[in-house]
Amino acid sequence: MKKSVFMLLAATVLLTALPAQATKQAQERREARDMRQDTRQDSRDAKQECREGLVGNADCRQDHRDAKQEGRDKARDIKY
Repeated sequence: MKKSVFMLLAATVLLTALPAQATKQAQERREARDMRQDTRQDSRDAKQECREGLVGNADCRQDHRDAKQEGRDKARDIKY
């Protein structure tokens, strides 16, 4: 009898803790996704401005890649 009560109690505690963790992870994923999307748009704008200037296209592409990688790194820091 005590064993079944203990198992029921343990299962209840486990089931109530899981949704809170899932919600936290979902929020972290949303924040990370938003960070990456914002970074992509900012990077596109910066690349366009760069191409309108006197800098070569290769340099603009590299700056664009670097900006996107920084955004990925920030998003990864949010998630982990």
